[in-house]
Order: sequence, then C-alpha cells, then structure tokens
Amino acid sequence: MRGGTERDGRGVVGWMSATTLGHFSTGEFARLWLIATTTYAVGDSVTTLAIVHHSGRVAEGNMAVAAAIDAFGSAGLIGLKLVAMLFGIAVSLYATREQDRLLYYTPPAFLAVVGAFATAYNFRLLLG
Repeated sequence: MRGGTERDGRGVVGWMSATTLGHFSTGEFARLWLIATTTYAVGDSVTTLAIVHHSGRVAEGNMAVAAAIDAFGSAGLIGLKLVAMLFGIAVSLYATREQDRLLYYTPPAFLAVVGAFATAYNFRLLLG
C-alpha cells in the first residue's frame, strides 16, 4: 500500500519499511541511543571534565581515562567515549541483522546505566 500504514509484523509495509531495522524500529533505536548518549557521553563526560579541571581535591579514578586525559587532554576522554559509543552502536546494528533482542538492547542499556551512575557519583564528588 503506497503511503499507507499497514503493518506486516516486522515494520510498516511499503515505502515506510525503510524506517525499520529488521524487526526493530529506527525510532526506538534513536531513543535508546539518545538516552545512552545523554547519560554516558554527555553527563559523565561533563562531570568528569569538571572534576579533572576544577577540583583540586578529587582525581580521576579510572586509569585508562586518566592516561587518556594526561596524554591528550579533554580530547582523550571524548575519544574514549566516542569509541565506546561507536562500538555499542555497531553491536546493536549487528543484533538487528541477527534478530537478537538481548544483544540489541544491552549496549545502550549498559552505557545508560553506567553513565547515569557515573554522572550521579561525579556530582556527589563535586558537591563534596
């Protein structure tokens, strides 16, 4: 049905079927990764950089992050976050081809939880 909204169980039939990832919706994919990006890439990065650059009493506890920041400055942290995000997105995209729901949801959920915890923990450290 051209321009219609008839469903076939895997997504929308017709020209709109391009907006799905197999059995997974591109809208859902975008929302999952927006949450992961907000908590992990933005929240944790901003609070970590605030601690590293503006707190004299707290130091970065993650050795890999500390080494990246020492070697490359703020870009080192952003680079590590970018690699983690791209790896997670690649895993989720692979899961769409394999129709593996667990593998599809795990990377953004894991990064969102880690990001939320790290952001909250960093806020606590910043506030004393």
